[in-house]
Amino acid sequence: MTGGGRRTTRSRTKSAADSGDGDPSHRARPHLRSHRDRSKSDGFIRILNVNLKYVLGFSAVAFLIIFFMVNHLVKPAKEAKRPRVVTPFPAPKIMDLPQFQGEHKESMYWGTYRPHIYLGIRARAPRSLLAGLMWIGVKDGRYSLRHVCQDSDGLSSYGWTSHNGRDFGHQVLVDHGMVLATSFFKSKEAGSGYGGDWAVRVEVQSPKSTPDEEMWKSSHLFFYLADEDGNILDMNRDAFKNHGHTLLASGTRSDIEDWQLHLKSMNDVEMHYSGFRTPHMHNLSDLVQENLGAQARKYGGLQLSDSIHLSSNVLVFQISARIPVKMDIAFVTGVGSKRSRAKERVSSLTGESLTSHLKEKQREFDYKFEKTFNLADKLDTESIIVGKAAIGNLLGGIGYFYGQSKISVPAAANLQRRNDYLSYWPAELYSAVPSRPFFPRGFLWDEGFHQLLIWRWDIRISLDILGHWLDLMNIDGWIPREQILGAEALSKVPEEFVPQHPSNGNPPTLFLVLRDLIDGLKVKKFNAAESNEISSFLESASGRLDAWFQWFNTTQSGKEKGSYYWHGRDSSTLRELNPKTLSSGLDDYPRASHPSEDERHLDLRCWILLAADCMHSIGNLLGTKDKATKEYSATAKLLADFDYLNQMHFDAADGAYYDFGNHTEKVRLRWKEVLVGSNHATRELVREVLERPKLRLVPHVGYVSLFPFIRRMIPTDSWILEKQLDLISNKSVLWTDYGLRSLARTSTLYMKRNTEHDPPYWRGPIWMNMNYLILSALHHYSTEDGPYRERAKVIYDELRGNLIRNIVRNYRQTGFLWEQYDQTKGNGKGARLFTGWTSLILLIMSETYSQS
Repeated sequence: MTGGGRRTTRSRTKSAADSGDGDPSHRARPHLRSHRDRSKSDGFIRILNVNLKYVLGFSAVAFLIIFFMVNHLVKPAKEAKRPRVVTPFPAPKIMDLPQFQGEHKESMYWGTYRPHIYLGIRARAPRSLLAGLMWIGVKDGRYSLRHVCQDSDGLSSYGWTSHNGRDFGHQVLVDHGMVLATSFFKSKEAGSGYGGDWAVRVEVQSPKSTPDEEMWKSSHLFFYLADEDGNILDMNRDAFKNHGHTLLASGTRSDIEDWQLHLKSMNDVEMHYSGFRTPHMHNLSDLVQENLGAQARKYGGLQLSDSIHLSSNVLVFQISARIPVKMDIAFVTGVGSKRSRAKERVSSLTGESLTSHLKEKQREFDYKFEKTFNLADKLDTESIIVGKAAIGNLLGGIGYFYGQSKISVPAAANLQRRNDYLSYWPAELYSAVPSRPFFPRGFLWDEGFHQLLIWRWDIRISLDILGHWLDLMNIDGWIPREQILGAEALSKVPEEFVPQHPSNGNPPTLFLVLRDLIDGLKVKKFNAAESNEISSFLESASGRLDAWFQWFNTTQSGKEKGSYYWHGRDSSTLRELNPKTLSSGLDDYPRASHPSEDERHLDLRCWILLAADCMHSIGNLLGTKDKATKEYSATAKLLADFDYLNQMHFDAADGAYYDFGNHTEKVRLRWKEVLVGSNHATRELVREVLERPKLRLVPHVGYVSLFPFIRRMIPTDSWILEKQLDLISNKSVLWTDYGLRSLARTSTLYMKRNTEHDPPYWRGPIWMNMNYLILSALHHYSTEDGPYRERAKVIYDELRGNLIRNIVRNYRQTGFLWEQYDQTKGNGKGARLFTGWTSLILLIMSETYSQS
């Protein structure tokens, strides 16, 4: 998780099977043409005096034999053309389940599914009609176009203050001299087309501190529609001549039939427009900027050219007005029908009617928030505001993506290809994202943490997201850990960080959610319909989950029985102080100094324990008493064996759990002169090893050390539990007044740079996802009988209070939730507007944790 170009875990619906493009089971089978001339056949039969039944029988048998031979000789040859790594998992797609079709699918069709845009709307379809908002902002006395979320715009704050994940959201954006409020509303009324209608309200105000200059007194807003399918969009020029007309544009699509876009402004506005023809949806900002620039050079004003391409598939409407300004934009579908009631529906989506709808949706959001999280009696108003922003931004950050992942393959693979990567099959992904400006795409290990919050808000949205992720699995049970699908997603990632490596995994955090759902079914937490859908989902997903587990259990296994290690570490690096372990999600967290097959990674062992235990529970839930269920039970029992765990990972002298590997502490970075180019000398930091490494425990206390505690593997009466509480509460080790730091102050790599360009990342800063897991374990031990129960309760209460106070303070001061927090002063660090797993602060506020 980083911004920029650092090489970290974050540096980076039709499948081929559906389209019949590569999945042999969907190809038309060879048809053997039967040459039967009736007259000749009759003569042939009479001459040989052969019974017709025997001839037909013989022919049928011969046909089946030939069919069998052709099918089994040709089919493997065709399959061989597709490498396994880009072959879909051979099972029905989870998203084809009836529960994801019909009313559910239609209700989720439109949404704010373009999280990288300040306000972006699209359908959950591979080729959609796109809508979005741009505006002119002022920074350092210069005009600048806002569209794609980016830190360089310098907005004081922005984000969804409310969003229900379905048909309503409210967002506030503070951009220097103006405050924009955007609201989204969706409805399905009689006469509307597939997916229903939607509306956007945009309000612009001036803060009290706005300078008294002309450039701060006017707003220039740009609302656009763009058709990814290239369909021509028709513009209504009358709207620019007569303010009584609200119709801006119209068109037709096979999915939603005829549609119209209407604008109703509550203020006097000046309008301009431009229409473009382009196949590229990721450069719409450039088209508008170029048009504005050309006009400014000619006429000195900020206005579009009032010109339109004859076959425009992009229409941009400029609405300029004195601040304050309020306008409503309504998009209605199915208007070609005689029963469409288009005029009534436009009226319902604008003006006072829209105001009423938005107020009602806000009341529903507030009511559901309190009913779900019960914060009114626990926290103050300021904390509740942060809690609402956490869930609102997480749900408002859910996106829909479609495209093909790029899969890195080794040169020795000898595959016929033009590049050093293969293309995954075309796939769709509906997923929450960690950060709209920095990481607006799907990350596998983040998603498990996201869903801990989302399933409690809306179980059907959560199952929908989980199903999309599991449908990305290949035939080997591997899922690419970072999903960069489509041109818009690709435009945010440096090219060298795009390819995914099929030897590398990511923590299987989706099992955290599945574990919760299974526990919920056991205690009847869900209603009958929800319980049936969860059970149906688990039954459909069980084959994929089994393959996912087996992929980890084989590709990431270590030399010792019950040991595992993260693959993908660089054993030949000359510049990293400690070779990163990107696949673990903990990036530069200290591991063995010299990567090898002898490593035993404690965190991965615990993730596999979670997965095995979860798979065993799924088998029991579904009534599966087969060999696999018993094997999962045996694996979970082995990995949970306390004595065996201690034998492999525990240091009694330190009272701490560690990784194991080929390690020395005597490694450093030093400056060295090297020659480059034409004997030009330069200095760079290189790795220097001062002592021969040996197989040993890796003595670094931090988040990894606490994984057995997190997984509740330590008996409540064990002296080792007391030692874990000592490590957690010791200010010289992990404890701070703002949360638990990721690496102990006593570690030799505490806050050390890993390379010249890589500052410490998981070597001290405070991360919310791990603090949530640790709090969950503390809460467990504080409620279980044992000698350390009261002490666990005291530590739990103080840690929870520290985390909440620091997050609320930072949000009040900066307007954002952050990627990580400084361990010395508690200030937000890394990516801002990071409402992925940092939104777990809401579960901490509500004291909502996993039961097992």
